[in-house]
Amino acid sequence: MLIYANPHHTLHDGRHEMFRGRLVPCHETPARLDHVLAELGRRPVGERREPPPVPRAALERVHAPRYLDFLQGAWDEWVALDPANAALDALPSTWPVRGFRHDVEPENFAARLGLYSYDAGTPLTAGTWAAAEAGAACAVAAAHGVAAGATRSAAALTRPPGHHAGADFFGGYCFLNNAALAAQALRDQGAQKVAVVDVDYHHGNGTQSLFYDRADVLTVSIHGDPRTEYPFYLGHADERGEGEGFGHNLNLPLPAGTVFADWRVALQQALKRVTEHRADALVVALGVDTYEGDPISRFRLASADYLTIGRDLAAMRLPTVFTMEGGYAVEAMGVNLVNVLEGFEQG
Repeated sequence: MLIYANPHHTLHDGRHEMFRGRLVPCHETPARLDHVLAELGRRPVGERREPPPVPRAALERVHAPRYLDFLQGAWDEWVALDPANAALDALPSTWPVRGFRHDVEPENFAARLGLYSYDAGTPLTAGTWAAAEAGAACAVAAAHGVAAGATRSAAALTRPPGHHAGADFFGGYCFLNNAALAAQALRDQGAQKVAVVDVDYHHGNGTQSLFYDRADVLTVSIHGDPRTEYPFYLGHADERGEGEGFGHNLNLPLPAGTVFADWRVALQQALKRVTEHRADALVVALGVDTYEGDPISRFRLASADYLTIGRDLAAMRLPTVFTMEGGYAVEAMGVNLVNVLEGFEQG
């Protein structure tokens, strides 16, 4: 397994997020990846490599150019409005909801911040672009390593995470969709069919939206029921894709309190669909916020269960790319995520 770790992830370090009606310290912190890397130091898995810079063209295979332009320049615009903003995070406060126009990009910075986002829980900071771009580089490099046959598997260990980001929107702590970038890179490197399996507690709404009308990339997500769980507005079982993509999106929502035995049944259903898709390669959007101790999620998986998940994924015998997604029980993050990678290597 090749391991690509984001060398610039600490540059994205939000101060506050809006969570359940209150401004609170961010749940998505640099310590999440720090614990993973520390655990890898204690329990080495794979070979560490540095990712090369990601070409802009690779980002544009997934994200809209005007969205990328906005993200890249947003912090400088924010500070130019008022030098005092340098001590604050940028959070949106207005959004173009149903019936509002999205095609015209406003000149007003606050309006554009809302145009390209969907929640107030994803702070944009001085280092957001650098960290997100470096994370995308990890995902694309991991995909290229697998596609070239240099390894059966590769992991992009990075934050901010990515699976909630769409073609032209951020939210859910995500700015660039690393799983989608990896899937598209695998396609561009010759894989005829790719499957993305998202095992994060929260539905991969960004990934679903990016591939919803495509038959070449199957998207499967196992997650908390969107009637009660973030991101709420996508992730229902009746969302099956559209046009050429009909039948190529599978959502497996589960109730709060789901234990591993029941969760694993859903995983087997997901992997059966991957086999039916005849995928040439697999991308795993690896969130470990399914853990029983996670502060913002409500499944009941134990640390040992992640070893089994890794072995189950390895049994697919597919070239596999992992992208690091959620997990907010920070001190347990390293053990849980490395357990998946170790289980995969044992499988």
